[in-house]
Amino acid sequence: MENTMQIYQTSFAFRNREFPIGNGKALQFIYGSKQFQTKGGLAAGTATTNVYRCSKFKETMKAMQTPCCSPDEVIFGLEFHQSLYCHLLCGLLFSDEVQLVSSTFAHSIVQAFRTFELLWEELCADIRDGSLSSRITVPSIRAAMLKLLKPNPELADSVYRKCSGLSNWYGLIPALFPNAKYIYGVMTGSMELYLNKLRHYAADLPLLSADYGASEGWIAANVNPKVPTEMTTYVVLPNIGYFEFIPLRDGIDFKPVGLTEVKIGEEYEVVVTNFAGLYRYRLGDVVKVMGFHNSTPELKFLCRSNLLLTINIDKNTEKDLQISVEEAAKLLAAEKLEVVDFSSHVDLSTDPGHYVIFWELSGEASQEVLSECCNCLDKSFVDAGYMSSRKVNVIGPLELRILRKGTFHKVLNHYLAQGSAVNQFKTPRCVGVNNSKVLQILCGSAVRSFTSTAYDK
Repeated sequence: MENTMQIYQTSFAFRNREFPIGNGKALQFIYGSKQFQTKGGLAAGTATTNVYRCSKFKETMKAMQTPCCSPDEVIFGLEFHQSLYCHLLCGLLFSDEVQLVSSTFAHSIVQAFRTFELLWEELCADIRDGSLSSRITVPSIRAAMLKLLKPNPELADSVYRKCSGLSNWYGLIPALFPNAKYIYGVMTGSMELYLNKLRHYAADLPLLSADYGASEGWIAANVNPKVPTEMTTYVVLPNIGYFEFIPLRDGIDFKPVGLTEVKIGEEYEVVVTNFAGLYRYRLGDVVKVMGFHNSTPELKFLCRSNLLLTINIDKNTEKDLQISVEEAAKLLAAEKLEVVDFSSHVDLSTDPGHYVIFWELSGEASQEVLSECCNCLDKSFVDAGYMSSRKVNVIGPLELRILRKGTFHKVLNHYLAQGSAVNQFKTPRCVGVNNSKVLQILCGSAVRSFTSTAYDK
C-alpha cells in the first residue's frame, strides 16, 4: 500500500506542476468488488478494491485536494449499473467543485458518458425533484444518495440547457464540469482505441495518462504529463521493486538485463521482483526504452506479449491488431461513424484457417464502405509471415463481422457475473476457443459478415 500511495503522490506532484488544481473534488468512476476471508483470516480481494478500502487512500486523495465526490456506498455497491448512475448523479450535484474526471482506464470514462447520453434527462429529473430514480434498488446506495439529494430546479435547468445546446455531445465534460482541469486514466496500449471518443467528450480539456502498473505491482510513473497521450512514457521508480528486462530481438531467447543496462530504442519484456513476494515474475508486458530520466529508464508501453494472432508462420501482436483496426476505421469517418469496440478470433474450423475481426459500430455503415474496411484490415497486417501466407492461400481471407449494438456490454456483464472487477476490466482483444462463452456472445451477435478480397489475384 505504501508503494501505491508513493506512486500516486509522485505522479500528482508532476501533474500539479503543469495543471494545478484548486481545493475541490474528483469525479472518479471507481468501483469496489467483493472481498473474502482467507483461511488465515486475512481480507483478500482485487488490487483496486484493497486500495479503495484503505484509509490511506482517502487521506492521500484529501492531501491531493481530490476526494471522490461519491460516497463509499456507491463505490462499493455491488451492482455496477446502479453505481455508475449514482457516480454521474454525484458529479452533477458537485459539478462546480469537480477539478478532474478520472477512472482506472479510459474505457470506463467513455462508457460512463455513453451512459450519460442515454440517461441525462432522468438524472435531471432526480436533481429537479430531489428524488432518486426507481432504477436504484440497492438499499445502502439508495440511502446514501437520498442524503445528498434535495430539490434543485436551478441546477437541473442548467444541466438541461447545457446538454440541449451541445452538438453531438461534443465538449460534454467541460460543459458539465466547468472547473475541471484534466481527464485522467490509463490511456495507452489497448486503451488508445477510446481516445477519439474521449477527445470528443473532452474538447480542449487535456487527457493525461495514469501510471504504469499491474495487479502484480507498480512499475513506473508518468512524470511528463504535458506530452500527447499517444507519446506517454513512464519513468521506472527503482525503489518500489527490483526490475529486469528481457531483450526482444529476432526471436532469440536473451538473458534479462538490469535497470541501468537497457538500451534506448530496444524492446523488452518486464520482469519484476517485489515486496509482495513475486520473484523474477514475467509480467508479459512489452515495453520500449525511449530515454532516461536521470539514471532510470523511460518506458513506452507497447502491448501484451502473450496476445498473438497466429495460424502458420504469422505472428501478429495486440499492437499489430490495433494498428490494423485504426487504419481501417479511418474509412468510416466519411459516414461519421466510429468503432465502439473490437475483438478478434483465429478460426481454424475452415481450411485454411483465417482471422475474424469483430466490430461494434456507432451506427449503420454501407455495404461498400464495410467491404473496403475488410480489405483494409487484411492489408494492414504487415507481418511478413502473414503476408506471404495470404499470398499463397495458406491463411484464408480475413473476415469482418459487424455486431449488433450492445454486444460488448454483454461481454462486460458476462465478466462481472464471473466476479471480475469493473476497474480492472479490459475488452479481450483476442478470443480463443477456450473462452467459449465470450466467443458465443460475439458470434451470436453478428448481423453482417464481409470477406476480404485484398489478396485475390
